[in-house]
Amino acid sequence: MPSANDLISRWPGLDIAVRRDRLAHGFQRSPGRLGAFLPPFEAAAQRAVSGLWNRDPATWSADPEVQARIANRLGWLSSPALMADSLERLHTFAAGVRADGYTDAVLLGMGGSSLAPEVLRSVVGIGPGGLQLHMIDSTDPAAVLSVDTDVTKTIYVFASKSGTTIEPNSLYGYFRQGLEHAGIKAWAKQFVAITDDGTELAFNARRRQFREVFINPTDIGGRYSALSFFGLVPAALMGQDLEALVGYALAMLASTEPAAVHVEQHSAFALGAAMAAGARHGQDKLTLLVPPALESFGLWVEQLVAESTGKQGVGVVPIAGETPGAADVYGPDRAFVRMRLGGDADATLDPLVASLIQRQAAVHEWTMPEPGALGAEFVRWELATAVAGALLAINPFDEPNVSQAKEATRVLLSQFRQDGQLPIPPAQRTTADGVGLTLSSAARRALDGHEPSAILALLQPGDYFGLLAYLGPHRGLAEALHRLRMGVRDRTRLATMFGYGPRYLHSTGQLHKGGANNGVFVLVSALPRVDFPIPGEAFSFGTLELAQAIGDFQSLDGTGRRALHIHLPEPIPELLESTLATLLPHIPGVR
Repeated sequence: MPSANDLISRWPGLDIAVRRDRLAHGFQRSPGRLGAFLPPFEAAAQRAVSGLWNRDPATWSADPEVQARIANRLGWLSSPALMADSLERLHTFAAGVRADGYTDAVLLGMGGSSLAPEVLRSVVGIGPGGLQLHMIDSTDPAAVLSVDTDVTKTIYVFASKSGTTIEPNSLYGYFRQGLEHAGIKAWAKQFVAITDDGTELAFNARRRQFREVFINPTDIGGRYSALSFFGLVPAALMGQDLEALVGYALAMLASTEPAAVHVEQHSAFALGAAMAAGARHGQDKLTLLVPPALESFGLWVEQLVAESTGKQGVGVVPIAGETPGAADVYGPDRAFVRMRLGGDADATLDPLVASLIQRQAAVHEWTMPEPGALGAEFVRWELATAVAGALLAINPFDEPNVSQAKEATRVLLSQFRQDGQLPIPPAQRTTADGVGLTLSSAARRALDGHEPSAILALLQPGDYFGLLAYLGPHRGLAEALHRLRMGVRDRTRLATMFGYGPRYLHSTGQLHKGGANNGVFVLVSALPRVDFPIPGEAFSFGTLELAQAIGDFQSLDGTGRRALHIHLPEPIPELLESTLATLLPHIPGVR
């Protein structure tokens, strides 16, 4: 990588040196019980920093084939520089969109490449004259229908690294059809593509004369793509301060020269060492404690850490979105990251953090100086995760288990095309309300004849609970799911994860199948109230969503996970609430 001086002098207008100084203050760590295990991990991390700086694939693997794959996934280290060189193009593009009277942008994506814009919208917000951003990374019909903009004033951003991902392709067909039905003949001028070079999407976008085609470097994986066109094209449309985002990203990189780095004093590398040490020594549940303004950032961290480290039977289990509780609801397998936002005087979490430190929990703390420093946070966590991968002797840039659920879905949809229906096995138990309950093979064996509703009786110390929902955006449904999640956490002291499908299939789903077998899962699906076909396909959005749910459950089953599939005849909050309530009495005294 370029030296810090080179980075600073190349883009003087980005104030990289000033921003680097702002990032250097406020980092604190309290290793607690984990401190006894840290020295060898910190020494290894010091070596990994040099390998990372030199982009040496041997940092992560001695296998030449794996090294070749890793070498093609290190583009995220140079992506902020590419974006700095692309600022004029991004500004010109966004100004042209605004000048043409567009008011809204709809992002059609999936996984890490769409989560970054969602976080940017939530944390940084809409700048002066910026377009309102609507993000869809779901196949639930209700989620698709929730986007209701004036089609004559809407730009659609089709974001797909491979160009073949089924979710954004299905959404593209739907919204293209909407433009055509509205009588807009030049519909392609309202589409923007972000993809890799040589993809079918790149070819078709040029052939159909999309308004713009942004070609991202092929050596950047989706979850490491926040500071690439995948993140900054939506940021530009929202009218955000791109110079701040990119300047802070480069400032974080400028702080990583090996000669100037002391691992225990650098927030990213100290965190990476602690993540690896925790994964090896029983503190693998990395829990984020953040103010409300940064809550959405946890979703991005969750997908980065889980998909990068959850493989080969090990992994860091990132916990985001839990309601903060008293210190005694957190078990000894937790480590914590407490983030503050500069200018936010909210001290609500201070007593909790003080109590956790007193209890010898590992806690890392730092302050994000301003919303634009989100650019630095993306890089900080990417660095930490890459170092953790090196120390765990895994490739943090692949996702070997993600394809399992995709392949299961493909087989189910192929069967649907042939037979006109999904090959759904009958539920093991159907309640009087028509709710189907099905256990995975591992759960059936462990429960030894007990009812499927007893799934939570399988929770043991060191486990985590994963709640997976293939449901649309409905406040009542979300509240019922969150109540179960917090009920499990508070009664057991165990860590809990939550994910909406199919989003999590492209992120935390890797950890669920490839990490340690210490998760107990409840997967919830429902027949949609309203459904409609996917243009050009033999199936509907509702059929696709159900196939993804069933395929994921089959994948959990195939990897020996303890899981329960709950299928509702309709997404009714009261029905979901009553069904989930039957699980709680079976929770054991894990505390």
